[in-house]
Amino acid sequence: MEINQHIAEYYDELYPVTEEQKVFYEKVINQYETPVKFLRIGCGTGTFEHNLAREGSDVTGIETSQELLDSANRKRRTQLMSVRYFQMSYLEMTRFLGRGFYNVISILHDRILFIHDKTLLKKFFYDCRQLVSQNGKLILSFPNFHQYVDSNFSEKIELPSKKSIRAQLQTFVTSNGENFFMEQSLYNGTKEKIEVTKDAPIYLLQWEEVEQFAKEAGFFKVEFYQDFSLKEFTDTSPRVLAVISA
Repeated sequence: MEINQHIAEYYDELYPVTEEQKVFYEKVINQYETPVKFLRIGCGTGTFEHNLAREGSDVTGIETSQELLDSANRKRRTQLMSVRYFQMSYLEMTRFLGRGFYNVISILHDRILFIHDKTLLKKFFYDCRQLVSQNGKLILSFPNFHQYVDSNFSEKIELPSKKSIRAQLQTFVTSNGENFFMEQSLYNGTKEKIEVTKDAPIYLLQWEEVEQFAKEAGFFKVEFYQDFSLKEFTDTSPRVLAVISA
C-alpha cells in the first residue's frame, strides 16, 4: 500500500475520524459481546484504533509504513490498553494473525485500491473470510468509479482532494490504456509540493465486484451505502461503503 513518510505529519488532519464514523462503529460494536475484536488493515497513525481501545475494544492494526506506525505507537499512553500494531501487508495476514478471531475487519481511506491485481483481490477477500469470526463483518470504503468509467474515462481523472488548515492532498488516477496508477501530491502551508505517491499501480474496484468477490470467498451478505451516515447508495454516489457479513 503505497503511502510514504511525507504524509505522516498531516495524516490525522487529512483523514480525521468523523462523528458519522464514530456513530457507525458504535452500532457495530453493540452487535457483539465485549471486548469486540477489531482488525484494521492500513491503520495509518492509529487514531481511530486508539479511540476504540480506550472504549474497551481489543484492537489490532497493520500498516506497511514505519513512519505511520511510529506515530500510532506514540498514541499509546498506557501498556494496559488492548491495542497492538504490526508492520505487515495484507499478503501476510493469515500467516501471523488468528483465524476466526476478529469480529470486525476494516480497510478504509481507499487503501484497498492498492491491491492492484484481480487475483490478489480475490485472495484478499478469501483471507479476510478466514480471519473474521462467525457473524463478523468486513467493512470497505473506496471511491465509486462508475461516475468516471461510465463517462468516457480519459487518460487522467482527479479525485476529490482532502484539505486541512495546514495541507491539501491531491489525488489523480492515470491510465496507459490497460492499467491504472495513482499519483498523490501534498501541498503544505508554504505551498510546497511534496510527492506522496507516484505511478502506484491500483485496481479500479467496482461495487459489483465487491459483491462477487465476497460471495465467492464465503461471505453471505453485502450491503452498500454512500458513507458512514448510511445514506442510500446509487450509481452516482461519490463513494462506496460496503458492509459485508460473514
